[in-house]
Amino acid sequence: MTNSTNSGDNRQKTAASPFPRTGFLRLSSILAPKGPIPVSRSTWWAGVKDGRFPKPVKLGPRITAWRAEDIDALCQNPR
Repeated sequence: MTNSTNSGDNRQKTAASPFPRTGFLRLSSILAPKGPIPVSRSTWWAGVKDGRFPKPVKLGPRITAWRAEDIDALCQNPR
């Protein structure tokens, strides 16, 4: 299977990362079983609070997301 590239689209997934290069990710796509990070929601939020995991971005009153770049960096260099 080949990955076609569009010169204007920088949101394509890389071979090493299951995430787009830019954009925002919701928590359900970050944590297992759908995502690659095998921690519970409570562990994730505790890690956000103490700095182990990236800080979220509020996109609206009920929408919290994380920058894809931050999650990709976390997956590449786990602490």
